[in-house]
Amino acid sequence: MQLVFRVVLLLLLTGGVATYAAQPKPIVTGAEQTSLYVPYLKGKKVGMVVNPTAVIGKHLLVDSLLKLGVKITRIFGPEHGFRGNASNGANVADEVDSATGIPVISLYGARKMPPQQDMDAIDVMIFDIQDVGCRFYTNINTLRDIMDACAAAGKELIILDRPNPNDYVDGPILDMKLKSGIGQFPIPITHGLTVGEFAQMVNGEGWLKNKQTCKLKIIRVKNYRHGMDYTLPVSPSPNLNTQQSILLYPSLCLFEGTIISQGRGTYMPFTVLGSPALKGQYEFSFTPESIPGKSESPLHMGQACYGLDLRKFDTAPLRKAGKINLSWMIALYKAYPEKAKFFDQSYSKQMGSIDKLAGTTAFRQQIIDGKSEAEIRRSWEPGLSHYKKMRLRYLLYP
Repeated sequence: MQLVFRVVLLLLLTGGVATYAAQPKPIVTGAEQTSLYVPYLKGKKVGMVVNPTAVIGKHLLVDSLLKLGVKITRIFGPEHGFRGNASNGANVADEVDSATGIPVISLYGARKMPPQQDMDAIDVMIFDIQDVGCRFYTNINTLRDIMDACAAAGKELIILDRPNPNDYVDGPILDMKLKSGIGQFPIPITHGLTVGEFAQMVNGEGWLKNKQTCKLKIIRVKNYRHGMDYTLPVSPSPNLNTQQSILLYPSLCLFEGTIISQGRGTYMPFTVLGSPALKGQYEFSFTPESIPGKSESPLHMGQACYGLDLRKFDTAPLRKAGKINLSWMIALYKAYPEKAKFFDQSYSKQMGSIDKLAGTTAFRQQIIDGKSEAEIRRSWEPGLSHYKKMRLRYLLYP
């Protein structure tokens, strides 16, 4: 007993016990907790909405579940396809997966919802796609469509939840008059929810057709709480190929509604900003080129673009403050010599709508008028505060 006492006393004096106790437990995704859902799938025909982010360790979820005896009869693929080899916005065709022989039904082409005959071929649906927490990232649109299909067909949806790497709430609430493929819900730019929590919000706020609800079974992330840092084990899409690009995406995707390149057509997308017209104002430059599977015809292709290199920008303050960065938009608009072209979509088919991306027609004019970041942020109220209160009803994690 004396020896045990001395060891404990030594640990206390050296801080060893405190250090041990402070070690956080590893995050365990929903997919990794097979004991919580594989027994439930036995004897059922299973449909899966997945992409390359649906993994258990280093193995695709589909392959892992097949080895565990799960009968998968359909795979449904979102934007970029089931195996993630389609460019942003490119239509994806139906196919038979060469590795497994399972029919793969595209939900990013001529249709957005599974056909009735494919819903009839399953007993239960699984959704496992890593989201990045942004309104204009289309995975939450696919989630809503799958929930609609499951509700209509009377099928249960099992969500294998994953952490949100951009876990904060910021931006203007989408004006539903600007509803589009990159904005389907009255939420801010960063919604601060996991996919499982967002599914609960879809049900609770009546966002499904005819106010129906989808039966949900959510396998929660173990040892996770809101605000935790999370490094994605797999790139969520071809142009979010680094952790830095994922963390900058909420701020830099707004530039898709401008004449400024966000680095599409390079191997560092969403970590750089620039335009040929900024030569002489910035030293850093990059040249977009056609890259199959990432960006075939990027903005300013073959032209040197001058601007900002954000590859080493410290993103921690953005997450800690819970704010997207507006200073880059303000600065680059001020620096751009031909301001009439900055938001003009007629200049290039590669430019999107700044109004649809921001979710409001006010943002464009605020930048043009030289409003400060504080003034712009004030215009997001009271909608943003109202959303934050509403969000609390659907949280699964502290």
